[in-house]
This record gives sequence, C-alpha cells and structure tokens, in this order.
Amino acid sequence: MKNAGTTTAKSSSRHIPVLLHEVLSNLNLKEGDIFLDGTLGSAGHSAAVAREFGDTVEIIGLDRDVDALARSEAELAPLAANVFLRQSSFRDLDQVLQGLGVGKVNAILLDLGLSSDQLEDSGRGFSFQRDEPLEMTMEKDSKGITAKEILNNWDEETLELILRGFGEEKYSRKIAREIVMQREEKPFKTTGDLLEAVHAAVPASAKHLRIHPATRTFQAIRIAVNEELTALEEGLVKAFGALVVGGRLAVISFHSLEDRIVKNAFRDLAVEERAKLITKRPIVPTEEEVAENPRSRSAKLRVLEKII
Repeated sequence: MKNAGTTTAKSSSRHIPVLLHEVLSNLNLKEGDIFLDGTLGSAGHSAAVAREFGDTVEIIGLDRDVDALARSEAELAPLAANVFLRQSSFRDLDQVLQGLGVGKVNAILLDLGLSSDQLEDSGRGFSFQRDEPLEMTMEKDSKGITAKEILNNWDEETLELILRGFGEEKYSRKIAREIVMQREEKPFKTTGDLLEAVHAAVPASAKHLRIHPATRTFQAIRIAVNEELTALEEGLVKAFGALVVGGRLAVISFHSLEDRIVKNAFRDLAVEERAKLITKRPIVPTEEEVAENPRSRSAKLRVLEKII
C-alpha cells in the first residue's frame, strides 16, 4: 500500500457504508480499472471494491482527515496492495492524479456524508450529542476558520443567511439573534453552548419533531466552515473531467442542497450530450437498510456515465 500523511490506527467496524450494493453495481468496475474514492472516510466502499477485485483494480483514496486515512489504511492493508491514499479534498483530485502520474480513471465515488467515526471520535464538534470544542473542520489541526470563530465573530445577518441558506432552518432568524445575545454574555466554546442557544430560540413544538431541532443549525455551520457546497460544485467538474469515456461518477448526498447541485450538474451534462444518466431518479436505501443503519435514511445516490 502506497500511503502518505497517515498515522497508525486500528481498523474500525462501526461505520456502515451506505447503499453499498447499489454503489458497487452501478460503478460497473472491471479488472484493470482505476477507482477513485474521493471521500474515503473509513473505507467502507473501497474495502468492498478491494475484497471483490483485490489488486486487479487500482484504488485511489482521498480524505481531508488524516485520522480517516489512518483508519482506511488499517482496513485496506489486508485486502489489497494496489492502493494509493492521499490527504486531499476531492476538489483537488486533478492535482492528486497528476502527482500520481494518472491520466484518467474508470470510476469515481463521492459519498458526501460524515462517517460514524468522524461523528463519534473526531472531538471536533460535528455532533450535538456530545460536548466538544466547536471546530467542525474536516482537517485535523486545521489552520482555517472554525465554527467557534463564526459563531463568536460573524454578524447576525450573516449568521441568519448561513442558517437559512445552508441549513434550510425555519427558525434561522431567531437562532441567529439568540447566538448574538448569548455571545455577549460568554463566548461560544463547545457544542453544548450552541445547543443551548438553539433550544432557547426554537419554540417548544419544534423540540418534539423526528429531526432534532439542532440538526440543521449544526449542518449549516459545518457547511460554512468547510465550504462544502463550493467544494462539491468544483469537485463535480474535476471528477467528470477525470473520467475516461465510458467511466462512471457516483455521488451519494444526504440533504437537499447537495442533491440539488448534483442533480442540476448531471442534468446539464446529459442535456449537452456529454453524459447519460444511469439513474433517472435517485436510488434511496431500502427499508431494511434504514432499519440497520438509521443514518442512511436521507441518502440519495445518483450515477452518470461519460460519453464524450
């Protein structure tokens, strides 16, 4: 295994790859192909490819999180040696391929969800279910902006736009106002502080819905910290450009903003007759998969094939 920028880690079995069978069948991989996993996570999908093809398929795995790369190395090492892991965002996949001396690839997967390991073990504040520092950065020890900086320094209007635009949050104005009021008393430091602000802002009726009232707020701040939607738009262009003719691009999204970007990009490529849609409608998890892995319930898989 040819690796860069990782540390030793034990393999984790907690993360369950979403829509695994559907992804593998639609990628249409064959012996001799090159597969690029642009969001490696805990290597659930890539490990399945390695188990099926061994060293007959070259696997290139990218992730912004060095801990994710370490977990993936531990998972993939017993399965295949023809694996190249790099710490990078998929928005820079063209640079990675150039560095590896790879021209085009046969299949690309972008799984836009956070892995269970990131949610539970990162310690960077992705989940409101535990009290952690408000960072929300995909990279460990990132030098970029953090959630804490956004919450403590950005003005109320900008906060409201983030919550409404990136989280589609119904109570964005009230939550933004509450954030500004609370930070005047004490600065935001942990996820518990943000959770407290959300609970203070939303009405009682919103606290008993199926979706936790803080879900959209945490999503919105995380997207802003990591420029996720911009990265997706850029990454889709880079991914399509990196495919051979006949190659396939599969994207798993988990909320409507992501899915809308993917849907529109795929539609435009099909209208331009540069690609054909393998999935006319998004593939969603079965009831059995949702029962086994509740985090898969909002997943949507779209696949296209490059024809020119």
